[in-house]
Amino acid sequence: MTAPTHPRNVVLLDLDGTLTDSAPGIIASVTKTYQALGMAVPDDAELHRFIGPAIIESFRRNHMPKDRENEAVDTYRRFYAQENIFDDPNNPGQKVPGRFVNTLFDGIPEQVRRLRAEGYALYVATCKPEYQAVPICERFGVTPLVDGVYGASQDNSRLDKDQVIRYCFEHIGFDAAAGDRALMVGDRWTDADGALACGLDCLGCGWGYAEPGELKAHGAYRIIPAVCDLADAVDEYFAH
Repeated sequence: MTAPTHPRNVVLLDLDGTLTDSAPGIIASVTKTYQALGMAVPDDAELHRFIGPAIIESFRRNHMPKDRENEAVDTYRRFYAQENIFDDPNNPGQKVPGRFVNTLFDGIPEQVRRLRAEGYALYVATCKPEYQAVPICERFGVTPLVDGVYGASQDNSRLDKDQVIRYCFEHIGFDAAAGDRALMVGDRWTDADGALACGLDCLGCGWGYAEPGELKAHGAYRIIPAVCDLADAVDEYFAH
C-alpha cells in the first residue's frame, strides 16, 4: 500500500440507514430468525431498533437467553447472508438473502461522487460484519465510490462503532498529528457514540432510522434532513 499523503480530510460513512435503505432485509431476517427459534417476534418498533447496532446487542436487548445467543446470531446470518429466500426488490421473480433486500437511498451516488471529486478520503465504517458489508457495497455500486470498506469482525471481537473507526484508522494510516481530520456520517446513536469515543464529530442523517431526538441526545453536532444536503454539510464542516 502506498504511504498516505497528509493532511487528509477523511469522511467515514455508515452503511445501513445512511447509504442504503436496508430495513426490509434486516427486519425480514430477524423475523425469520425468531420464528426459526420458536420465539415470539418483537414488535415493529423494536424490530426497527435492530438496524444500526451489532446484531448480538439487539438480541440481548430483546432478552435472548444467553445460552441461545450464538444460535440466534448464526441463524440470523444464515438468513441474512446465505440463503436465497426473500424476494429481490430490484429483480422481480428472483430470490436473494436478506442483505440484498436493500436499495441505495436516492441521491447517494451523486453526493458521494461529488465528495470524492472534491478530494475527500471516503471510507465505509459500519457495525455490520465486514464479510457482509463488502458484498453489499459491491452489489449496490458503493465500492467504486469509496476508498475502502471497514466493518465489524465475524467473531464479535470488533463489535462497536468506535472499534470499527479505530480499526479503519489503523489500516488507512490516519495521523491527526500530521494534520489528518475526520468526520463520522451516520444515522443512529451508535454512530454518534462511536464518533465521540474516538474524539470525532458526527454528522447525523435525518433520512435514516434514528428515533425522534436520538441523534441530538447522543451528541451529533448537526443533523441534516435530506440526502441532497450531505456534500454541502461536509464542505461546511471541513471549511472551519
